Amino acid sequence: MSTWSGIGQGFSVALDPTNLLYVFLGVLIGTVIGVLPGLGPTATIALLLPITYSVEPVTAVILLAGIYYGSMYGGTITSVLLRLPGEAASVVTTFDGYQMAKQGRAGPALGIAAVGSFIGGIVSVVGLVLLAPPLADLAVSFGPPEFVALTVLGILLVTYLGTGSALKSLSMAALGLLLSTAGLDPITGTARFTFGEVSLFNGLDFVAVAMGLFGVGEILHSLERTEKVQAVTAKIKGIWPTRTDFRDSAGAIGRGSLLGFVIGVLPGGGGVVSSLASYAMEKRRAKDPSRFGKGAIEGVAGPETANNASSTSAFIPLLTLGIPANVVLALIFGALLVQGITPGPQLIEQEPEIFWGVIASMFIGNLMLLALNIPMVGIFVQMLRVRAGILAAFALLVTMAGVFSVNNNVFDMWIVLGFGVIGWLMKKTGFEPGPLVLAFVLGPILERAFRQSMLLSGGSFDIFVTRPLSGGLFALMAVIIIVSAVTSRRRKAVFGRVDPADVDEPAPDADRQVTAEGSPGADSTTDTPPTSTPGER
Repeated sequence: MSTWSGIGQGFSVALDPTNLLYVFLGVLIGTVIGVLPGLGPTATIALLLPITYSVEPVTAVILLAGIYYGSMYGGTITSVLLRLPGEAASVVTTFDGYQMAKQGRAGPALGIAAVGSFIGGIVSVVGLVLLAPPLADLAVSFGPPEFVALTVLGILLVTYLGTGSALKSLSMAALGLLLSTAGLDPITGTARFTFGEVSLFNGLDFVAVAMGLFGVGEILHSLERTEKVQAVTAKIKGIWPTRTDFRDSAGAIGRGSLLGFVIGVLPGGGGVVSSLASYAMEKRRAKDPSRFGKGAIEGVAGPETANNASSTSAFIPLLTLGIPANVVLALIFGALLVQGITPGPQLIEQEPEIFWGVIASMFIGNLMLLALNIPMVGIFVQMLRVRAGILAAFALLVTMAGVFSVNNNVFDMWIVLGFGVIGWLMKKTGFEPGPLVLAFVLGPILERAFRQSMLLSGGSFDIFVTRPLSGGLFALMAVIIIVSAVTSRRRKAVFGRVDPADVDEPAPDADRQVTAEGSPGADSTTDTPPTSTPGER
């Protein structure tokens, strides 16, 4: 199938009334959860996983993808108005976006963020169309050793390019691999780590694990917070940027689109890394770097463009290689596996309606987001009035009902509660659940490919280094391990006090309010960027 015929088929799938409705629901839900601090796309997708099993696989992925890139838009709103990032990738937007709001330019900051995100998303979708098919053709020739190398590389990159301690991330990845072995051995049929429990013969249910770690764990963690954000009561005026704003931001948007696309393709890159890299690039290129942190519109346009571009291009390794680029994509990967669809090199040939339908839905979804975010900013801001306790009670009810509906198994509900407590403890102790879930999803693939490789080689490990591609990937891993230590030090030097490894929770801004012109009222805080940022959710 040619690219043009594939795109045509994709739009015929995406423009189906049902799928069109789910595109809209996805981007709308994504925007809302981006606005509400504490939820984030990871927890929301985990909570909604049971709902996706009642619809077609292509419809489910369209919904989940819309939530993912839609949340990148929504997180901008509270970052600009309250210096409180709605999700982790919007941390950098607080540096200059909030300063623009204090100067009465909240409207242009939100407007240029929406336009930049739209352009970044479209550029990334075009890159997805051009790059994914040839990459899938190349991946068809992969054998078990290559898939061992790819899965290990994916886990390694998510671990080393993540936002937390590398040692803690590695330990969580190891735990995820261990948990993935529970159940019956795929070759011998021997029970492993079941402890005599019949419900564990099929292994731990992915939905229950994900909903516990990200859903219940996030709910318990959010209920501990005592800070309150004062409701925003005024309308935001002058959303559409001026010609000068567009002229000043054009270069940042173009560079952010390309940078975000490249970083998104790399497993573990994510929105946080791309937005930080874009901000550093724009500050380095600026004639007057001192403007940054004081309301430079390029400091909003570049990072917002980059994080949305990266969220779209992250689908390339998922759809073509079957390797999730980050924890959100790991959840989408798991949702497809449960429905009997295996993302990978054969997806474009065996399930073209899913491959091309998802791509076409991204064109439509980005248009919808632009239409939603420009005129409806004031409505989204009012959602900050919703009390955290009400959201938590509703989310917990949906979680427990949803996980029971998947298998009609009470045991899964206990799994959710158990992993919910584990997720809460991980949040309190600085451990990230992302590497655990990613390793849990990739574990069965890694085990199967490794054992097949051992059968092919007669038990010799030479097969992993003598084959050019697998040997090259393992050599790349060695380079990454060496370089990651150097880059982490340099990143801290570039960003001063703000480093992604120090990410935790946003500082409370309880006494901040937006005036009629869209600028925050007087408060006692300083104009310096916040020294604490939310972790990847």
